Amino acid sequence: MLPRTAAAAVTATTTALAIALTACGGAEDRGGASATPVRGGTFTYAAAVGTSCLDPHTSPGDITAVVQRNVFDSLVHLDDQGRFHPWLATSWKISDDARSYTFELREDVTFHDGTPFDAAALRANLEHIRAPATKSLYAAALLGPYRDSEILGEHRIRIDFTEPSVPFLQAASTPYLGIASPISLSRDKDRLCAGGKYSVGSGPFRSERYVKNDRAEFVRNADYRWSPKGAAHQGPPLVDRLVVRFLPEDSVRAGALTSGQVDAAAVPITSARAVQRDSSLKLTKRQAPGAAYALYLNTGRGPLRDERVRRALQRSVDVDALIRSVYRGEYERAWSPLSPATPGGYDDSIEGAVRHDPKGAADLLDRAGWTGRDGEGYRTKDGERLRLRWPYIGALIRDQRDVLAEAVQAELRKNGIDLVREAVETGAYFERYGTGDYDVWDNAWVRADPAILAGFYLSTQRPAKGGQNVSGANDPRVDAWLRAGAAEKRPKAREASYAKVERWAVDRGTVLPLYVPVTAIGTGEKARGLTFDANAWPQFAGVWKTER
Repeated sequence: MLPRTAAAAVTATTTALAIALTACGGAEDRGGASATPVRGGTFTYAAAVGTSCLDPHTSPGDITAVVQRNVFDSLVHLDDQGRFHPWLATSWKISDDARSYTFELREDVTFHDGTPFDAAALRANLEHIRAPATKSLYAAALLGPYRDSEILGEHRIRIDFTEPSVPFLQAASTPYLGIASPISLSRDKDRLCAGGKYSVGSGPFRSERYVKNDRAEFVRNADYRWSPKGAAHQGPPLVDRLVVRFLPEDSVRAGALTSGQVDAAAVPITSARAVQRDSSLKLTKRQAPGAAYALYLNTGRGPLRDERVRRALQRSVDVDALIRSVYRGEYERAWSPLSPATPGGYDDSIEGAVRHDPKGAADLLDRAGWTGRDGEGYRTKDGERLRLRWPYIGALIRDQRDVLAEAVQAELRKNGIDLVREAVETGAYFERYGTGDYDVWDNAWVRADPAILAGFYLSTQRPAKGGQNVSGANDPRVDAWLRAGAAEKRPKAREASYAKVERWAVDRGTVLPLYVPVTAIGTGEKARGLTFDANAWPQFAGVWKTER
């Protein structure tokens, strides 16, 4: 094994990260860097969506990661410039074949329940993530080809993989692989999703209370002394309390910000320009890395088993016009399953690969045998309508995706495709997700590494096993490209492997990319210290207010 310092590891094991950012000012721009921070008080943030589960080992939700970053620390820290820094691990060594990672761990870390952090605690977390009973919907996929871990000393551990896993260091920086108290994992294993007192980490805030779809409340961890190197704030939080309110109604959330009821808020696209015009507010926007918002087409059932039908669906939708109309220039049209902000992976040569071509789409459908028309004008074949089903959870809709969905339906209707939106409850939604009972599935997924593509396209990463392969992709070439990307340390070669997957995904009609998600956070005039991580998620450890 060859030692690698935290700074060298990013060069040796992954591509240099350059997060694409667009900024319109931020809280720290109002003299926050030069002003003397004020300690105490409560900082309140308004989020756009809630969650049914606050266990990051189980839940795949972005909001779970944002909320629980306050509670759970990670092995390493990835800053917004793409540099890795020590956190709960003080150093690490990576084997030449990237199949083993040896971590030296901090000896001064204590969980909120008084349990000391050590190698045994880390191993307990890894085993919890991969346990079938956890029903992990994302963290298990981040672990990738995890085989086992061996405790080499009280504060030394080796993590082994069955295959090379260059992306693991980035995965280890995420809240989804955050470290919980091993006592809570055992004692409260059936209540971890409930959050509140059942969320026990070592982070800067202690979880106090969670009211589902209403609020999460946290109190300052005065004993916090292990902030990651490279973090904007070091030591215990400045505020006494942090409150996250879940306000799904865009107008309510925007109103809470402008009226001062909250100190910061996820700003809806409809209110972005109004916030920018308000001199008392600041708006910070950052493109999110990872998977762009897209419609994934189930290649394993019904009409979409035919590639011609999938490609016809792609060409039937005037994505450029829809994104301009719905988002009025606030979001960019997506061309790939990857966001352009994804470091070390996005291939801009894919732009323009799929254009609006209703005549070409009609020809493809004719060749696929969908030549009949029913009384409502929809295409038919052997007496069956060309109908596709798209389930969704109404409570989780954001970014005007319902408006966009209606526009997509209208576009497809012009070419005789009946896209049916089906509102379902959370339980039924994830049951259908796991069993493949859908034709179209919408998704966007944040990750600051192109390895996110493995979750979506590796044949073994089916939803029932914690992956996101909702299109049912099963191509040995794609598997080989993805495994090459996970094993490759040379940035250019790694990018080339993932670029092949991007091109294949679009050319084979497995996906209709729609827009590139943007994190837009508005802050009030008293708010200071809000920062962002490599995932474009807000960080609250260093927030404070000019007046309490």
